[in-house]
Amino acid sequence: MPGVEFFLASSLEKVFPGKRPEPFAGTLSAWRGTRAAVQLVYRSEGGDGGSLMQRFTVSVEGAPGEPELYRVELVPSDFPCWESSEGDPNYLTRDPGLFPDLLRPLEGNVLRPVPRQYRSVWISLPVPQDALPGSYEVKIHVTPDPQNSAFHDEACLHFCLRVGKARLAPQKLLHTEWFHGDCLASYYGVEPLSEAHWNILESFIRQAGERHGINLLLTPVFTPPLDTLVGGERPTMQLVKIRLDGGKYSFDFTDLARWAGICRGSGIHSLEIAHLFTQWGAKATPKIVATVDGEEKRIFGWDVPATDPRYRAFLEAFLPALRAELERLGYDREHVFFHISDEPGEADLEGYLAAKRQTEGLLDGCQMIDALSSLEFYRRGVVEQPVCASDHIQPFLDAGVKDVWVYYCCSQGKLVPNRFFAMPSARNRIMGVLMYLTGVKGFLQWGYNFYYTQFSRKLTDPFAVTHCDYAFPSGDAFLVYPGPGGEPLTSLRAEVQSEGLTDLRALQTLEAQAGREAVERLVLENAGMESMSYTQYPAFASYLLALREAVFDVLEKV
Repeated sequence: MPGVEFFLASSLEKVFPGKRPEPFAGTLSAWRGTRAAVQLVYRSEGGDGGSLMQRFTVSVEGAPGEPELYRVELVPSDFPCWESSEGDPNYLTRDPGLFPDLLRPLEGNVLRPVPRQYRSVWISLPVPQDALPGSYEVKIHVTPDPQNSAFHDEACLHFCLRVGKARLAPQKLLHTEWFHGDCLASYYGVEPLSEAHWNILESFIRQAGERHGINLLLTPVFTPPLDTLVGGERPTMQLVKIRLDGGKYSFDFTDLARWAGICRGSGIHSLEIAHLFTQWGAKATPKIVATVDGEEKRIFGWDVPATDPRYRAFLEAFLPALRAELERLGYDREHVFFHISDEPGEADLEGYLAAKRQTEGLLDGCQMIDALSSLEFYRRGVVEQPVCASDHIQPFLDAGVKDVWVYYCCSQGKLVPNRFFAMPSARNRIMGVLMYLTGVKGFLQWGYNFYYTQFSRKLTDPFAVTHCDYAFPSGDAFLVYPGPGGEPLTSLRAEVQSEGLTDLRALQTLEAQAGREAVERLVLENAGMESMSYTQYPAFASYLLALREAVFDVLEKV
């Protein structure tokens, strides 16, 4: 009779059907208010069709909190990476195929093996804030369905989960993943800012803040001018109602107040205001809708140049009123970030500066951030807080630029960390260590939930089309999936990224106790390296697993 094999793997393994993952037999360490995770891997030897009837119930005992079980589902990609990534050895594969990514709650805690395929259950172990420090023997029981009496395979696997006595420092890193409310309205077929849409928005925002470490959220005071076809429009997603009567503007901030309240309740302490000018050169104004003398119409967009005096008049009315309202809502200038335009290039400099002059005197004292890859642009005062691509940040670091941020997107596919499907999970999680070593102020990624094709031409099915119609390698455009009932479904990549944020907090906590020099020495000695950068870092999972244990051990002693 064919058998079923069960064993544990770490959270840094991606379990593909045809490849046996590395078994995990070590110890996991975590702190109160964080999570640990392992994977239960299983494989049936197959046999006749009856093997498809095998069912097993999974139960977990001994954990300090309530375990969460997810089925790791395979998601298709026929565009896993760019051709330009050739020469980068740190990919799992460059071939199209099925990739483990989607985490769907394991219904009834029941799994059913697929013959001759490795599959896994993701076991997330949240550690409550009031958990007692110490070691917990966590047991995972796998029990066959008694109705299938022909199958007697069962397993009891166990590992040690250590809960530290230290309280980790709160997350200092500013972390934004561009949030696309219009994509949610389109996918679920609801009217933007209808009550049904608000319920969906709240679910997705709550998970972003409470689970994925996002503490700065892109806020659509008007429809964000991002990834929009020149001359085209995204669905209207505008939190501020605008009236223009007799040439005079007035504003209704009711929806913005509701948005801010949801963010505040989800632990999101800062807001990122939608870009004030279009992408790719700041040549035009964003899409803005207003009621003009009783008639709703679009008053700005691609057809209105960035330097149009009418837009300056609008900004003179809008920005002071917006700033006052945000202050009233509890988001002061230290917790609000403004953009001019995304990633100005060499040919865009004069246009960007002209657009910026449109805001002169209106954003004094405010925090300004924009993606920027040219150190010379920064030196010319183009952007106060540059958000640098991970493959262009080193000159900024070498120059000692303060308040520098880091980002990656589809273009960062060679040597540097990223979270494409085709990359190993260690390449995702290592960002926590690198952001600690480089002391960046923030991390930005453009796609928390982008479900359109490139340029927002049309909606896609993110469960089937994971690359925005061959625009971006799979894993770039979204971190969560749209689940049933308007609830987000997390991903393997999202959970691993959160582990990296925990690494960052643990290192910062240790620094407060032992000093920066001691922490850097610990990080580098465990890697066997004299220095690290965004292009040179340990590429293997065992480093991150061992570093977590080493940091835990030192924190227990101080």
